[in-house]
Amino acid sequence: MKNKRNSVGKWCLHGLLAIGSFLMVFPFLWTIGSSLKNMTQIFALPPVWFPNPIVWQNYLHSLQAMPFGRAYWNSFYITIIVVVCQLFTGSMAAYAFAKLRFKGSEALFLLFLATMMIPKQVTMIPLYLIMDKLDWLNTHLPLIIPGALFNAFAVFLLRQFIRGIPKELEEAAVMDGASIPRIYWSVILPLIKPALAAMTIFIFMGTYNNFMDALIYLSTPEKFTVPLLLNNFKGLYVTNWSYMMAGATISVIPIILVYLFAQRYIIEGITLTGIKG
Repeated sequence: MKNKRNSVGKWCLHGLLAIGSFLMVFPFLWTIGSSLKNMTQIFALPPVWFPNPIVWQNYLHSLQAMPFGRAYWNSFYITIIVVVCQLFTGSMAAYAFAKLRFKGSEALFLLFLATMMIPKQVTMIPLYLIMDKLDWLNTHLPLIIPGALFNAFAVFLLRQFIRGIPKELEEAAVMDGASIPRIYWSVILPLIKPALAAMTIFIFMGTYNNFMDALIYLSTPEKFTVPLLLNNFKGLYVTNWSYMMAGATISVIPIILVYLFAQRYIIEGITLTGIKG
């Protein structure tokens, strides 16, 4: 009887997980389906679940209607720069807070964490005024520099991971004559690859999908990123939803590729960040 109850409970749990998974993926499936419909099928009642006929031309017309090639390049190179810089600066700060003891380190770390509680809307206007004074408006620098220099979440996540690294490894490196930068580069970084991979996903998604900053700072289509360019499909009176859904489907391909490349590190990285040293 006990085994039977456990089996029933397991099936119920799996059923709930399957329903939850379907609800999570359904909007994405609807986006893909809408990208293959014409406007009549999109607004049909009752809803048309499967496109008939399938309009593959929506993807071609979507890419031709807007300068998506330029937008993809803008989003890609901005995202790569921010990801690399945040991983570098975040891992260095995390190593300092986790392993190097200095006066005021705990208070400074709490100050780092406190910045995560400040809403973005609070700093939006002051940051815009700073960028205006630097003459950086309508350039990609406001999208790169602030994000590349500081990420409190990255520092917190990587610090928790680094604290789980045995101190004996550092002591052995010190006995071999390694300096602090050498220990960071040759000992710490190779051991935190899972956490770095997890942070890569978070930073890549946040930067690649950054719509608000692009909307604030960019004004010419040649400098638009993919999220901002997709917004141009929305007209004053008419929105071409077929083209917008096609463009949105294409836009998620880089995120999917990054996830597939780093997925074996993600769960391990997020799980092990809770280990205490």
